[in-house]
Amino acid sequence: MKNGAWRPYRPLRGTLLASLITLPIAARAGTPAEFVSYCQNAYARGQDLPPGPRTPADTMSIAKRLDLQSVSPEAALSASAFLVADRAVVSLAGVQGCLSADRLEYADVVATCAMISLAGLTAVVGEAKASAGNAFPFHELTWNPGRPTVRFAECFFMEEGAVRSLSETLIIRGVAFASRDGSGRPRFPEYARAEEAARNARAGIWANAHFAHPCGERYHANPTKL
Repeated sequence: MKNGAWRPYRPLRGTLLASLITLPIAARAGTPAEFVSYCQNAYARGQDLPPGPRTPADTMSIAKRLDLQSVSPEAALSASAFLVADRAVVSLAGVQGCLSADRLEYADVVATCAMISLAGLTAVVGEAKASAGNAFPFHELTWNPGRPTVRFAECFFMEEGAVRSLSETLIIRGVAFASRDGSGRPRFPEYARAEEAARNARAGIWANAHFAHPCGERYHANPTKL
């Protein structure tokens, strides 16, 4: 988690524009790109395909026994999940993206709310990879076996000499929101505070006057989804 005060962050316009232009990527039969394209197109229609955890995620383990491993992302699948080099899926425990098909303006681009969240993860993962040599550390909270394996985790990277969490960065930039459990409580209270700071600063999606917070949209539709 980041130390110090929460600060709003305006994403680089060029990075976001490039992400929006290239999503969803073209599928190639017989390659992982087909799986990526399928998930991205589903997310753009309001369907978050990576499943929720089969066993409870121990969110307190980050403070009690941090166990960092290395992950090499390949492509975003949704606003909170991405495919990695070993063909597993990493699902961020701390955030939920926007699943709405409503069109919003962001960084001088008009796109659906879901596409903005999806492009936001693509942009932030790209920046995190660039600062860490195409890989960065993550702490696994729980996992689902199968094909593909889904690993529920929090990821970290270096920015301006400080350790940042990928989830927090997405929230601060206003392209994703603090993940909540089935009763509406934030899974990480510090991310709820980051969300409030982004909202007050009208960062990202929050800059749209008529934007409705997606709080409850995910856990009411699918209470087992992180």
